[in-house]
Amino acid sequence: MAAQFHPEAEPMDLIARVAQHFEDSVQTKLQAVELLAPPIAAAIETLTACLIGGGKILVCGNGGSAADAQHFAAELIGRFEAERQELAAIALTTDSSILTAVANDYAFERIFARQVRGLGHAGDALVAISTSGNSANVIAAIEAAHQQEMSVIALTGRDGGKIGAMLADDDIHLCVPAERTARIQETHLLILHCLCDGIDALLLGVDP
Repeated sequence: MAAQFHPEAEPMDLIARVAQHFEDSVQTKLQAVELLAPPIAAAIETLTACLIGGGKILVCGNGGSAADAQHFAAELIGRFEAERQELAAIALTTDSSILTAVANDYAFERIFARQVRGLGHAGDALVAISTSGNSANVIAAIEAAHQQEMSVIALTGRDGGKIGAMLADDDIHLCVPAERTARIQETHLLILHCLCDGIDALLLGVDP
């Protein structure tokens, strides 16, 4: 069936609409930097200590956050901007057999938690991504990480949701001060690039 279109009574200024997205994205990042720079630096130190200690980083999220999880793991296993050895990272969003088996045999909210318990150990770290802070399977993954005595770094937005309320004192919460999902996701990607750059800087002494 062909898509149905409903033209506006007045012509739409698409250039202005696009420009507004750029402006809103920039403003969100500028509002976030003062709030988030210190905890991002702490997250860099936590993840670097994990890797130096022989640990690994597990990453999870849904939808766009699943893509961010895979992006982050790829830049650790591959590279960010500097040549270096491979860094231990696993995106828990990529094995379709595990995801469908656990979702079918148990529940969708357990797809990450079972992987965290199966793969995670004390000294490892979980990077948990949820724009709303309310994703049930990400919440379950954080609970599993706590059981495994893993470090937890949570990327959320809005008011942090249920995840913000459940984090332990030594967890790190990177909550983007925005309501719109697109703006939160754009800032999450910037945060992940900051983590990659910071890890490289601590491991390699990369120039600014």
